[in-house]
Amino acid sequence: MVQFVLTVAAAKRLIGKALAAHPTIKAALSSATLVIIAGTTNGYAAEEILRELSCAEEFSKKRFFRGIVLPPGRTTETGRLPDESDFPGDVVIVKGGWQKGKTIFDVAEGLREGDVILKGANALDLARKQAAVLIGHPRGGTTISILQAAVGRRVQLILPVGLEKRVPGDLMELAARINAPGESGFRLLPIPGEVFTEIDAIRLLTGAEAEMLAAGGVGGAEGSVWLALRGSEEQLAMAAELIKEVSGEKGFEM
Repeated sequence: MVQFVLTVAAAKRLIGKALAAHPTIKAALSSATLVIIAGTTNGYAAEEILRELSCAEEFSKKRFFRGIVLPPGRTTETGRLPDESDFPGDVVIVKGGWQKGKTIFDVAEGLREGDVILKGANALDLARKQAAVLIGHPRGGTTISILQAAVGRRVQLILPVGLEKRVPGDLMELAARINAPGESGFRLLPIPGEVFTEIDAIRLLTGAEAEMLAAGGVGGAEGSVWLALRGSEEQLAMAAELIKEVSGEKGFEM
């Protein structure tokens, strides 16, 4: 067994690298449609996937989100959050070609079995491999369009989510309380799909098995996770090299 620590930024980069190597995603890039819904973790995935298509330099993850969580009292350098006019669109890739400027709303109706959607999440129940999304829009935002494709037409839904977003308990029960009439604030929607965390990323890229053993830190290590890895010498050596590669990732910048 070996132990490693991953900052939140390093974990996002790790997940992004693994998704670029995901067999389902690679298949979609060659013969189907892949939609990467805007979000901070998905920004790293988009960079890595677009790098495979030799067009990563044309993409910036700085505004690749519709909503973002900042510390209380914190704003962007301009003193406000970016408005919708700054939004570049989701990343829509059709048979290896990036359809710049399009969003999930432009293509959702045409998605079919064999196509793939990547959608980030705000809450993770690691024990049950469940993920949920915060909902602020009164019509459900992108999530409703995604569910129509995933449930209605069997489009593959993959949910990249970092371990820092883990919450205790059953997300279905939590959502029932949060979404009840008379409550206020965001709603919470558990969504079906393939939950993909750092643990899955390490397994896919190296074959090693990982489990959490601790979390937290200061000075930039807030939200970090300690992982214990088991595997063959070759697998652990690959994991060590991989984690060394992502460990210098800087925090997310807008």
